[in-house]
Amino acid sequence: MDNDTIDLLAIGEVMAELRREKSTGFSVGFAGDTFNTAIYCKRSLGENGRVGYFTRVGPDPLSIDLVAMAQKEGLDTSHIASDREKMIGIYAVSTDETGERSFSYWRDNSAARQLFSHDEAVHALPPARITYLSGITLAILGAPARRRLMDRLADLSQQGASLVAFDSNYRPRLWENVATARAVMGEMWDIADIALPSIDDEMALFDDPTEDAAIARFTKKNWFACAIKRGVKGPISPTLSREDMPVFPPAQTVIDTTAAGDSFNGGYLASLLRGEDDASRLLAGHELASHVVGFPGAITPVEI
Repeated sequence: MDNDTIDLLAIGEVMAELRREKSTGFSVGFAGDTFNTAIYCKRSLGENGRVGYFTRVGPDPLSIDLVAMAQKEGLDTSHIASDREKMIGIYAVSTDETGERSFSYWRDNSAARQLFSHDEAVHALPPARITYLSGITLAILGAPARRRLMDRLADLSQQGASLVAFDSNYRPRLWENVATARAVMGEMWDIADIALPSIDDEMALFDDPTEDAAIARFTKKNWFACAIKRGVKGPISPTLSREDMPVFPPAQTVIDTTAAGDSFNGGYLASLLRGEDDASRLLAGHELASHVVGFPGAITPVEI
């Protein structure tokens, strides 16, 4: 691949995160599942990898600050387009006395929902070794845009132009109905080369009666890479025997699990891009996620 090829291109939506702090009121940050993964992958790769983000933003101050933050993190932002009529979405998160989180969303006018709104848009995707997206990426798109993107990803994979990595990240409220979500995600698993599912999402979406049943579905395909996330129990890979599976120590401190799966994906994909073996990739993802859950918010401070 030539010098214009990005190592990882993540596609999706970034939102402004308003987090209510007990002593200081609301603080503002930025987050989004594929965006979080892009940042953690870039941090893991450092200067040895190029990570880009593909989305749309608006002309509003939050959009401007978002792009500046992405650039400060070292992401390639040259494929973030601006929509003069839209803005980025916003969500607020608060935590009660028991630690239970509640969320409020304002995303109907999100510029990212206009991604792939015409036929030429899918051909604006830059060359990448890995193209990464999630079920949330697909859920925010209208059916025609979703179809365009999935067809393009299938072409890229079949032509060997890019490996397609996918995390179903099932959020029921974003989908028209469960049948649509199941059909779209099922087709996306057929397209993907790299599978990064969470066991809870898969069981909820496909009505698997047990974890073993969900895992069995992923053993039926010969993946380029596959890591099934299982929270505190640690991930597993269908390509590794139980004897070869690493030991996954639990996180020492758990404050906020918001980006546990996203950070796992970032660490895992960075390890894959470095050419490390399956066990090393699982450990890299688990160790990063174990670190991230010890801090509030989706993105840990840069100096941490």
